[in-house]
Amino acid sequence: MRTSSGTRARRTALIAVAGLAACATLITGCSSDSDSGKKENAGTENITLHVGDFGSFGYDDKTGAALFSEYHKLHPNITIVEDNVADGQKYWDALKLHLSQGSGLADIQAIEVGFIAEATATLGDKFIDLGKANGVDTTKWLDWKEKQATTKSGQVIGLGTDVGPMAVCYRKDLFQQAGLPADREAVAALWAGDWTKYIAVGKQFKAKAPAGVSFTDSASGVFNAVVSSQAQQYSDDQGKLIYDSSPGVKKAWDLAVEAAQQGLSGKLRQFDDKGTWNAAFKNSKFATIACPSWMTGIIKEQGGPANAAKWDIAAAPEAGNWGGAFLSVPKAGKHTAEATALAAWLTAAEQQAKVFAKNGNIPSTKAGLDSPTVTGATNPYFGTAPVGKVYTATAKGVTPAPIGRYDGQVKTYITDNGILDIEQHGTSKDKAWSNVQALVKDKIDQ
Repeated sequence: MRTSSGTRARRTALIAVAGLAACATLITGCSSDSDSGKKENAGTENITLHVGDFGSFGYDDKTGAALFSEYHKLHPNITIVEDNVADGQKYWDALKLHLSQGSGLADIQAIEVGFIAEATATLGDKFIDLGKANGVDTTKWLDWKEKQATTKSGQVIGLGTDVGPMAVCYRKDLFQQAGLPADREAVAALWAGDWTKYIAVGKQFKAKAPAGVSFTDSASGVFNAVVSSQAQQYSDDQGKLIYDSSPGVKKAWDLAVEAAQQGLSGKLRQFDDKGTWNAAFKNSKFATIACPSWMTGIIKEQGGPANAAKWDIAAAPEAGNWGGAFLSVPKAGKHTAEATALAAWLTAAEQQAKVFAKNGNIPSTKAGLDSPTVTGATNPYFGTAPVGKVYTATAKGVTPAPIGRYDGQVKTYITDNGILDIEQHGTSKDKAWSNVQALVKDKIDQ
């Protein structure tokens, strides 16, 4: 799903939210306060189920696959309300607070992959064990996806929504204006095999770039793209935080800083609450963006009809996975049986294929990845790019790096408090890294 600032983030058919207080209000959905009835009813009582999520999961009626309406038709007594937050870090902070209090929780809560290790390590007892739920067969998901949501004691606290195989989306018209090829195979060949080549192409683009157009949207996007393809990222196999000695993080940091210092980025903060990043799509302010599968839905939504067919998709320099999420059911919810059934239905292969067809989120189920709807898909907004072929091939070849409980937090500190300071305030590389280390030391109790 979908990513967000600080991860899968992720993805936004966005509802802007200002501040943690507003975020907390949206995330809770007040399901524990507004709904009446028993935790598990007989299936005939009229109830409202709240789904707390972030960004765009592709379930809604306005921009998604209208799955909420479809489920209501199948279950007329159930009305679904989505409580959506733009910023994934604020969402997670608020969710942890409400889990600790055991109140104010939505019936279903999404968890981004960057935070799933923290959830399984410290919050497993707050969620229903979906691995034992009626109608749930966890072997239907990619093996590594299921393992990510499994606690040490064997509880499965989340059902996978999507994965985020990596590509690069680019503007054909802007490439042509800068004297670069526009054909997707030729573009992919420019940077094949190494993200360093992607930066080199950026320098070529800058030399002849149209006025007011940057090569990429953000240096943080570059960081997330590069680190997603590395075998070692923030934590080791035992979950110990090793970000400050990780070769994968170092490579991603160095290339992101180079992009910032060479003036290749638009100095934007992805998923910002003010909507500046969203507006940049519509106003053609950048030519490329690190493009996990869920990003295609954001580009279409924010770019609008005026930019249809101007975008295309090329293979990334290296295969990687950025993002993906899970649906969980808090034990404190009032309708846990109904919420479990809805979570299972929303994440089933058939529904994942529908979301992909509408929003581009790549399925995390084995059957979903093999669905002809997915494998044979093209996307008219991207000039009939073979999105299914590009993304499923990458998804099946991904070997995920180990995930630790603090990965999501560290990632946010690096991008929002390190790289963004370099871009927007001219902070030196060494000073920005020291600031990141200080934040990790101060905020994370290892």
